Amino acid sequence: MTPLQGLRILDLSRVLACPFASMILAELGAEVIKVEQPGSGDETRGFEPFATSPGGERVSGYYMACNRAKRSITVDLRQPEGVEIIRALAMRSDALVENFPTGTMQRRGLDWPKLREIAPKLVMLSCTGFGQTGPYARRKGYDTVFQAMGGIMGLTGERGGGPVKPGLPVADLTSGLWVAIALLAALRGRDAAGHGAHVDLSMLDGQVSLLTIAAARFFALGEVPERMGTEHPGRVPTASFLCSDGRFLHITASDQHWAPLCAALGLDSLAADPALASNAGRLAQRERVMAAMTAAMAGMTRAQAVTALDAVDVPNGPVLALDEVLTDPHIQARSAVQSFTDPVLGSFPSLRLPFRFDGFDDPQATRRPPGLGEHTDEILAQIGYDPDRIAALRAKGTV
Repeated sequence: MTPLQGLRILDLSRVLACPFASMILAELGAEVIKVEQPGSGDETRGFEPFATSPGGERVSGYYMACNRAKRSITVDLRQPEGVEIIRALAMRSDALVENFPTGTMQRRGLDWPKLREIAPKLVMLSCTGFGQTGPYARRKGYDTVFQAMGGIMGLTGERGGGPVKPGLPVADLTSGLWVAIALLAALRGRDAAGHGAHVDLSMLDGQVSLLTIAAARFFALGEVPERMGTEHPGRVPTASFLCSDGRFLHITASDQHWAPLCAALGLDSLAADPALASNAGRLAQRERVMAAMTAAMAGMTRAQAVTALDAVDVPNGPVLALDEVLTDPHIQARSAVQSFTDPVLGSFPSLRLPFRFDGFDDPQATRRPPGLGEHTDEILAQIGYDPDRIAALRAKGTV
């Protein structure tokens, strides 16, 4: 069996953070029922980038990246009959996840106090930008807003330069990981305590919780870390260096790597200085160390530097572009890139989950995302709706 086989997750979420979380759970074996708006579906079905079939049909790559392995039902939550469907599904589910603006579920009669009455063992998670309480609770926000307010953008950028956002929507993606962790924790608690729970997850809280070592510097030293590009505030050398072929190599060395690093790069004068043998000494002479290493790396190709550093076990890694990552021999050997068969596009690449199980069935093959409302009739039939009733709901636009 797969690790989460037997769990049913009712997913009312859209866009990225929560759909990413529910996809993780789906690919670990949970049954995820994705609830979408009739006619349009999750907004990301209309997001770039689009893959185009030989016949000219377009499918959103964005949607496919975060909705694999789910079942899709279309339900209009603005109609009483739609709310009735969600209540019936909640009674048959282990968990419900939603990311509507604060107050939306309450207005529709689907808030935690109402659902707890009919499904006392349900775990419900509400993911919002700023949480259910606090002065910002009703503010709107997106990934980059939470990056800005949560500190990561202020910490990221070149020396003396302005703030820079990372190349991925890290607030959305890490919030998705927090959602998955919280749901699994609450479900484990439900099994032990015999009753469900509500989880209030703020995406801003999630970003603040990631500050970790940056916050530790503030707590310990009263220091607000400056932007340092690829360098590390507390370790030297840790940085990306430009090589003679125009490529970058990232090096991270601790005290045990210092002597072999100097030998590999021909930095004899640095190796001979006892003050540089410890990280504290190198921190005190950061500019000297960095200048010498920058000059040494500029005289080597990246491949030459990798060979020299690997030979003496100094941690290093080439700074790879996306296409280089996805075609890297190690990534390929780990089967990190797989594919699923889409009914419109045919075979389409995907990224598998990073887990390898021994003791459970390993969910190795990624499964395709659902078509909009693909499983509506099937799911409604499972909760007792006959074909005539389903047809009537469809005629009314409820499903």
